[in-house]
Amino acid sequence: MSAALETIIDKVRHYGGVTRKAAIRDVVETLRLTHAYGPQLPGYGDDAAIIPWNDGYLLMAADGMMTGLLINEPYAAGKASVMVTVNDIFATGGRPIGMVNVMASGDDEQRALIAAGIEKGCRKLRVPMIGGHLHPDAPTDHPALSVAILGWATRLLRSHLAMSGDDLILAVDLAGRAGCRSVASWDANSGKTPDELRHRLEALPLIAENNLAQAAKDVSNGGILGTLAIMMENSGKGASVDLDAIPRPDALAFSDWLLCFQSFGFILAVPPANTPQVLSLFSERHIQAAVVGRVRESPVVALTLGGASGILFDFRKDVITGISVSGCGHP
Repeated sequence: MSAALETIIDKVRHYGGVTRKAAIRDVVETLRLTHAYGPQLPGYGDDAAIIPWNDGYLLMAADGMMTGLLINEPYAAGKASVMVTVNDIFATGGRPIGMVNVMASGDDEQRALIAAGIEKGCRKLRVPMIGGHLHPDAPTDHPALSVAILGWATRLLRSHLAMSGDDLILAVDLAGRAGCRSVASWDANSGKTPDELRHRLEALPLIAENNLAQAAKDVSNGGILGTLAIMMENSGKGASVDLDAIPRPDALAFSDWLLCFQSFGFILAVPPANTPQVLSLFSERHIQAAVVGRVRESPVVALTLGGASGILFDFRKDVITGISVSGCGHP
Protein backbone atom coordinates (compact mmCIF):
# COMPACT_ATOMS: atom_id res chain seq x y z
CA MET A 1 0.00 0.00 0.00
CA SER A 2 1.28 3.48 -0.84
CA ALA A 3 1.78 6.10 1.85
CA ALA A 4 -0.86 8.34 0.23
CA LEU A 5 -3.49 5.60 0.28
CA GLU A 6 -2.59 4.57 3.81
CA THR A 7 -3.07 8.18 4.94
CA ILE A 8 -6.50 8.38 3.32
CA ILE A 9 -7.63 5.10 4.89
CA ASP A 10 -6.42 6.17 8.32
CA LYS A 11 -8.10 9.58 8.04
CA VAL A 12 -11.47 8.13 7.00
CA ARG A 13 -11.49 5.35 9.58
CA HIS A 14 -10.71 7.80 12.41
CA TYR A 15 -12.74 10.76 11.14
CA GLY A 16 -15.25 12.02 13.69
CA GLY A 17 -18.02 12.11 11.10
CA VAL A 18 -17.59 8.33 10.77
CA THR A 19 -16.68 7.21 14.29
CA ARG A 20 -19.55 9.11 15.94
CA LYS A 21 -22.02 6.87 14.08
CA ALA A 22 -21.12 3.85 16.22
CA ALA A 23 -23.60 5.03 18.86
CA ILE A 24 -26.50 4.68 16.41
CA ARG A 25 -26.78 0.90 16.66
CA ASP A 26 -27.90 0.63 20.29
CA VAL A 27 -30.52 3.36 19.90
CA VAL A 28 -31.89 1.79 16.72
CA GLU A 29 -32.11 -1.65 18.32
CA THR A 30 -34.00 -0.29 21.33
CA LEU A 31 -36.48 1.71 19.26
CA ARG A 32 -36.99 -1.06 16.71
CA LEU A 33 -39.37 -2.62 19.24
CA THR A 34 -41.83 0.20 18.51
CA HIS A 35 -42.07 -0.59 14.80
CA ALA A 36 -44.88 -3.07 15.41
CA TYR A 37 -47.24 -0.13 15.99
CA GLY A 38 -46.96 1.42 12.51
CA PRO A 39 -47.36 0.69 8.78
CA GLN A 40 -43.87 1.93 7.81
CA LEU A 41 -41.52 -0.08 5.60
CA PRO A 42 -38.63 -1.80 7.40
CA GLY A 43 -35.64 0.55 7.42
CA TYR A 44 -31.97 -0.31 7.10
CA GLY A 45 -30.24 3.05 7.22
CA ASP A 46 -32.53 4.97 4.85
CA ASP A 47 -32.10 8.74 4.80
CA ALA A 48 -35.84 9.06 5.52
CA ALA A 49 -38.47 6.85 7.12
CA ILE A 50 -40.99 5.51 4.58
CA ILE A 51 -44.74 5.12 5.14
CA PRO A 52 -46.99 3.66 2.41
CA TRP A 53 -49.73 6.21 1.69
CA ASN A 54 -52.41 6.09 -1.02
CA ASP A 55 -50.59 5.27 -4.27
CA GLY A 56 -47.15 6.28 -2.99
CA TYR A 57 -45.24 7.02 0.18
CA LEU A 58 -44.90 9.64 2.85
CA LEU A 59 -41.29 10.33 3.84
CA MET A 60 -40.13 11.62 7.23
CA ALA A 61 -36.63 12.67 8.28
CA ALA A 62 -35.01 14.72 11.02
CA ASP A 63 -31.59 16.27 11.59
CA GLY A 64 -29.90 18.11 14.45
CA MET A 65 -27.21 20.76 14.16
CA MET A 66 -23.88 20.41 15.94
CA THR A 67 -23.51 22.69 18.96
CA GLY A 68 -20.21 24.17 17.79
CA LEU A 69 -21.72 25.24 14.49
CA LEU A 70 -24.66 26.91 16.24
CA ILE A 71 -22.35 28.82 18.58
CA ASN A 72 -19.75 29.87 16.01
CA GLU A 73 -21.90 30.30 12.88
CA PRO A 74 -25.60 30.49 13.84
CA TYR A 75 -26.74 31.88 10.49
CA ALA A 76 -24.93 29.10 8.60
CA ALA A 77 -26.39 26.54 11.01
CA GLY A 78 -29.90 27.75 10.25
CA LYS A 79 -29.34 27.44 6.49
CA ALA A 80 -27.73 24.02 6.89
CA SER A 81 -30.65 22.69 8.96
CA VAL A 82 -32.91 23.18 5.94
CA MET A 83 -30.45 21.85 3.39
CA VAL A 84 -29.64 18.59 5.17
CA THR A 85 -33.27 17.61 5.75
CA VAL A 86 -34.28 18.52 2.19
CA ASN A 87 -31.40 16.40 0.85
CA ASP A 88 -32.65 13.43 2.90
CA ILE A 89 -36.00 13.55 1.13
CA PHE A 90 -34.50 13.81 -2.36
CA ALA A 91 -31.99 11.04 -1.56
CA THR A 92 -34.97 8.76 -0.88
CA GLY A 93 -36.46 9.56 -4.28
CA GLY A 94 -39.00 12.05 -2.99
CA ARG A 95 -39.93 15.70 -2.92
CA PRO A 96 -40.40 17.80 0.24
CA ILE A 97 -43.73 19.10 1.57
CA GLY A 98 -42.84 21.05 4.70
CA MET A 99 -40.71 21.23 7.85
CA VAL A 100 -40.98 21.91 11.58
CA ASN A 101 -38.21 22.75 14.03
CA VAL A 102 -37.23 22.69 17.68
CA MET A 103 -34.93 25.61 18.58
CA ALA A 104 -33.26 26.33 21.91
CA SER A 105 -31.46 29.64 22.31
CA GLY A 106 -31.48 32.11 25.17
CA ASP A 107 -29.63 34.82 23.24
CA ASP A 108 -31.74 37.22 21.17
CA GLU A 109 -29.04 37.89 18.56
CA GLN A 110 -28.10 34.23 18.22
CA ARG A 111 -31.75 33.22 17.88
CA ALA A 112 -32.35 35.90 15.25
CA LEU A 113 -29.38 34.72 13.20
CA ILE A 114 -30.51 31.09 13.37
CA ALA A 115 -34.03 32.07 12.26
CA ALA A 116 -32.66 34.24 9.45
CA GLY A 117 -30.55 31.33 8.24
CA ILE A 118 -33.57 29.02 8.28
CA GLU A 119 -35.59 31.57 6.31
CA LYS A 120 -32.81 31.89 3.73
CA GLY A 121 -32.53 28.11 3.37
CA CYS A 122 -36.30 27.77 2.93
CA ARG A 123 -36.33 30.55 0.33
CA LYS A 124 -33.44 29.02 -1.61
CA LEU A 125 -34.89 25.50 -1.65
CA ARG A 126 -38.57 26.52 -1.79
CA VAL A 127 -39.68 24.48 1.19
CA PRO A 128 -41.83 26.02 3.97
CA MET A 129 -41.02 25.94 7.69
CA ILE A 130 -44.56 25.57 8.98
CA GLY A 131 -44.27 24.99 12.72
CA GLY A 132 -42.09 24.10 15.64
CA HIS A 133 -41.20 24.70 19.28
CA LEU A 134 -38.94 27.29 20.92
CA HIS A 135 -36.97 27.21 24.18
CA PRO A 136 -36.07 30.92 24.61
CA ASP A 137 -34.40 30.40 28.00
CA ALA A 138 -31.70 27.87 27.01
CA PRO A 139 -28.13 28.64 28.17
CA THR A 140 -26.33 30.75 25.56
CA ASP A 141 -23.45 28.27 25.41
CA HIS A 142 -25.78 25.32 24.76
CA PRO A 143 -28.04 26.26 21.83
CA ALA A 144 -29.80 23.48 19.94
CA LEU A 145 -31.63 23.18 16.65
CA SER A 146 -33.37 20.17 15.14
CA VAL A 147 -35.51 20.10 12.00
CA ALA A 148 -37.98 17.45 10.87
CA ILE A 149 -39.34 17.21 7.35
CA LEU A 150 -42.27 15.58 5.58
CA GLY A 151 -42.05 14.56 1.93
CA TRP A 152 -43.67 12.26 -0.60
CA ALA A 153 -42.59 9.85 -3.31
CA THR A 154 -44.10 7.57 -5.91
CA ARG A 155 -40.95 5.43 -6.28
CA LEU A 156 -38.10 5.02 -3.83
CA LEU A 157 -34.34 5.07 -3.50
CA ARG A 158 -33.20 3.02 -0.49
CA SER A 159 -29.97 2.81 1.46
CA HIS A 160 -29.81 -1.01 1.58
CA LEU A 161 -30.59 -2.07 -1.99
CA ALA A 162 -27.14 -1.85 -3.60
CA MET A 163 -26.69 -5.07 -5.58
CA SER A 164 -23.55 -6.93 -6.60
CA GLY A 165 -22.40 -5.69 -10.00
CA ASP A 166 -24.03 -2.26 -9.66
CA ASP A 167 -21.94 0.73 -10.70
CA LEU A 168 -21.26 3.18 -7.90
CA ILE A 169 -21.88 6.70 -9.16
CA LEU A 170 -20.80 9.79 -7.25
CA ALA A 171 -22.67 12.97 -8.20
CA VAL A 172 -21.24 16.26 -6.87
CA ASP A 173 -21.30 19.93 -7.80
CA LEU A 174 -17.74 21.20 -8.16
CA ALA A 175 -18.92 24.78 -8.73
CA GLY A 176 -18.64 25.69 -5.08
CA ARG A 177 -16.25 26.61 -2.29
CA ALA A 178 -15.14 25.50 1.15
CA GLY A 179 -18.11 25.94 3.48
CA CYS A 180 -18.53 26.55 7.22
CA ARG A 181 -15.45 27.09 9.36
CA SER A 182 -16.81 24.78 12.10
CA VAL A 183 -17.46 21.74 9.91
CA ALA A 184 -15.52 20.26 6.98
CA SER A 185 -17.93 21.08 4.17
CA TRP A 186 -18.32 22.07 0.51
CA ASP A 187 -20.85 24.79 -0.27
CA ALA A 188 -22.24 24.38 -3.78
CA ASN A 189 -25.55 26.12 -2.99
CA SER A 190 -24.46 29.74 -2.46
CA GLY A 191 -24.66 31.87 -5.58
CA LYS A 192 -27.26 29.64 -7.26
CA THR A 193 -30.90 30.52 -7.80
CA PRO A 194 -33.79 28.53 -6.30
CA ASP A 195 -34.61 27.26 -9.80
CA GLU A 196 -31.05 25.99 -10.23
CA LEU A 197 -31.01 24.29 -6.82
CA ARG A 198 -34.33 22.51 -7.30
CA HIS A 199 -33.47 21.51 -10.87
CA ARG A 200 -30.32 19.76 -9.62
CA LEU A 201 -32.21 17.91 -6.89
CA GLU A 202 -34.99 16.88 -9.25
CA ALA A 203 -32.58 14.36 -10.82
CA LEU A 204 -33.03 12.06 -7.81
CA PRO A 205 -36.82 11.47 -7.99
CA LEU A 206 -36.54 11.21 -11.78
CA ILE A 207 -33.98 8.43 -11.36
CA ALA A 208 -36.35 6.64 -8.97
CA GLU A 209 -39.47 7.16 -11.07
CA ASN A 210 -37.77 5.88 -14.21
CA ASN A 211 -36.48 2.76 -12.40
CA LEU A 212 -32.87 3.67 -13.17
CA ALA A 213 -31.63 2.83 -9.66
CA GLN A 214 -32.90 1.49 -6.35
CA ALA A 215 -30.17 2.64 -3.96
CA ALA A 216 -28.85 6.08 -3.02
CA LYS A 217 -27.51 8.09 -0.09
CA ASP A 218 -26.66 11.74 0.28
CA VAL A 219 -23.07 12.53 1.24
CA SER A 220 -23.42 13.50 4.89
CA ASN A 221 -20.92 14.26 7.63
CA GLY A 222 -19.21 10.91 7.00
CA GLY A 223 -17.83 12.36 3.76
CA ILE A 224 -17.70 10.68 0.37
CA LEU A 225 -16.00 7.45 1.41
CA GLY A 226 -17.76 7.22 4.76
CA THR A 227 -21.17 7.58 3.11
CA LEU A 228 -20.31 5.04 0.40
CA ALA A 229 -19.12 2.58 3.02
CA ILE A 230 -22.30 3.02 5.08
CA MET A 231 -24.40 2.20 2.00
CA MET A 232 -22.39 -0.99 1.58
CA GLU A 233 -22.81 -1.83 5.28
CA ASN A 234 -26.57 -1.21 5.05
CA SER A 235 -26.77 -3.40 1.93
CA GLY A 236 -24.63 -6.24 3.33
CA LYS A 237 -22.24 -5.79 0.43
CA GLY A 238 -18.76 -4.49 -0.31
CA ALA A 239 -17.23 -2.39 -3.05
CA SER A 240 -14.16 -1.77 -5.11
CA VAL A 241 -13.55 1.99 -5.35
CA ASP A 242 -11.15 3.77 -7.70
CA LEU A 243 -10.11 6.97 -5.94
CA ASP A 244 -8.57 8.29 -9.15
CA ALA A 245 -12.08 8.36 -10.71
CA ILE A 246 -13.59 10.61 -8.03
CA PRO A 247 -14.45 14.11 -9.35
CA ARG A 248 -12.67 16.73 -7.25
CA PRO A 249 -12.18 20.51 -7.13
CA ASP A 250 -8.82 22.23 -7.34
CA ALA A 251 -9.53 24.30 -4.23
CA LEU A 252 -9.12 21.50 -1.65
CA ALA A 253 -6.55 18.82 -0.89
CA PHE A 254 -7.90 15.45 -2.02
CA SER A 255 -7.89 13.94 1.47
CA ASP A 256 -9.89 16.94 2.75
CA TRP A 257 -12.33 16.66 -0.16
CA LEU A 258 -13.06 13.03 0.72
CA LEU A 259 -14.13 14.07 4.24
CA CYS A 260 -16.32 17.05 3.29
CA PHE A 261 -20.00 17.23 3.97
CA GLN A 262 -21.53 18.07 0.58
CA SER A 263 -24.35 20.57 0.10
CA PHE A 264 -25.04 18.61 -3.09
CA GLY A 265 -23.51 15.15 -3.11
CA PHE A 266 -25.06 11.73 -3.69
CA ILE A 267 -23.84 8.15 -4.00
CA LEU A 268 -26.00 5.86 -6.17
CA ALA A 269 -25.78 2.15 -6.93
CA VAL A 270 -26.90 1.78 -10.55
CA PRO A 271 -27.26 -1.28 -12.81
CA PRO A 272 -24.60 -0.80 -15.53
CA ALA A 273 -27.20 -0.81 -18.31
CA ASN A 274 -28.72 2.33 -16.76
CA THR A 275 -25.46 4.13 -16.02
CA PRO A 276 -25.33 6.25 -19.24
CA GLN A 277 -28.84 7.60 -18.62
CA VAL A 278 -28.10 8.42 -14.98
CA LEU A 279 -24.86 10.19 -15.90
CA SER A 280 -26.73 12.14 -18.57
CA LEU A 281 -29.42 13.30 -16.12
CA PHE A 282 -26.73 14.78 -13.89
CA SER A 283 -24.71 16.22 -16.75
CA GLU A 284 -27.77 18.08 -18.04
CA ARG A 285 -27.90 19.77 -14.63
CA HIS A 286 -24.19 20.72 -14.64
CA ILE A 287 -23.44 18.09 -11.99
CA GLN A 288 -20.16 16.19 -12.17
CA ALA A 289 -21.09 12.52 -11.97
CA ALA A 290 -18.75 9.58 -12.53
CA VAL A 291 -18.56 5.84 -11.97
CA VAL A 292 -16.15 5.54 -9.05
CA GLY A 293 -16.47 1.84 -8.31
CA ARG A 294 -18.59 -1.28 -8.30
CA VAL A 295 -20.62 -3.14 -5.69
CA ARG A 296 -19.16 -6.53 -4.71
CA GLU A 297 -20.71 -9.51 -2.92
CA SER A 298 -17.88 -9.79 -0.41
CA PRO A 299 -18.53 -7.27 2.43
CA VAL A 300 -15.19 -5.49 2.01
CA VAL A 301 -14.71 -1.90 0.83
CA ALA A 302 -11.43 -1.88 -1.11
CA LEU A 303 -9.73 1.23 -2.48
CA THR A 304 -7.23 1.77 -5.28
CA LEU A 305 -5.13 4.88 -5.85
CA GLY A 306 -2.43 5.22 -8.47
CA GLY A 307 -2.04 1.46 -8.78
CA ALA A 308 -1.86 0.86 -5.01
CA SER A 309 -4.67 -0.92 -3.17
CA GLY A 310 -5.89 -1.21 0.41
CA ILE A 311 -8.90 -2.12 2.58
CA LEU A 312 -11.00 0.69 4.03
CA PHE A 313 -13.56 -1.44 5.88
CA ASP A 314 -14.12 -5.18 6.25
CA PHE A 315 -17.66 -5.58 7.54
CA ARG A 316 -16.98 -9.14 8.66
CA LYS A 317 -15.21 -7.46 11.58
CA ASP A 318 -15.72 -3.67 11.25
CA VAL A 319 -18.81 -1.70 12.25
CA ILE A 320 -19.78 1.86 11.31
CA THR A 321 -23.50 2.05 12.14
CA GLY A 322 -24.19 -1.66 12.69
CA ILE A 323 -27.29 -1.38 10.50
CA SER A 324 -27.45 -3.98 7.74
CA VAL A 325 -30.16 -5.81 5.85
CA SER A 326 -28.10 -9.00 6.15
CA GLY A 327 -27.17 -8.60 9.80
CA CYS A 328 -23.50 -8.21 8.77
CA GLY A 329 -21.65 -5.89 11.11
CA HIS A 330 -23.53 -7.00 14.22
CA PRO A 331 -21.41 -8.71 16.91
